[in-house]
Amino acid sequence: MTTLYDVPAEDLIEAVAEELAEEDAVDEPDWAQFTKTGVGRELPPEQEDFWQRRAASILRKVAIDGPVGVGSLESAYGDSKKGSTRYRTRPPQKTGASGKIIRTVLQQLEEANLIHTAQGEGRKVTGDGRALLDDTAEAVLEDLDRPELERYA
Repeated sequence: MTTLYDVPAEDLIEAVAEELAEEDAVDEPDWAQFTKTGVGRELPPEQEDFWQRRAASILRKVAIDGPVGVGSLESAYGDSKKGSTRYRTRPPQKTGASGKIIRTVLQQLEEANLIHTAQGEGRKVTGDGRALLDDTAEAVLEDLDRPELERYA
């Protein structure tokens, strides 16, 4: 049985994002096109399917690291903000990602019954969420054309 650990993360996230877009499980809010993804960023994302990709990535992150909260996801999706760039007078610091984006994606995934809130622990993936990830991983593994994986089939 193929699980989400058996395929490359980038391929799995792309495939799950397509699944979420087809099912209309997550919808990009109106304000999302004007919002930066974190303090360390200068501009909003330019990808057309950013919201679905971020939702797929968060779903995978919750499945692997769960139970997780918004704060730990903020630091996971955060960025390195450099110190003074001209003279390098101070060391770089870590900045968090946008909590509003992460919180809204988590709420949409909860409405789609892919994750749920565990009281006092954070958010965990549901059986439907795990099934979506594993089924998509199996389809991705079949699509990958790698000779080193064919001997295991």
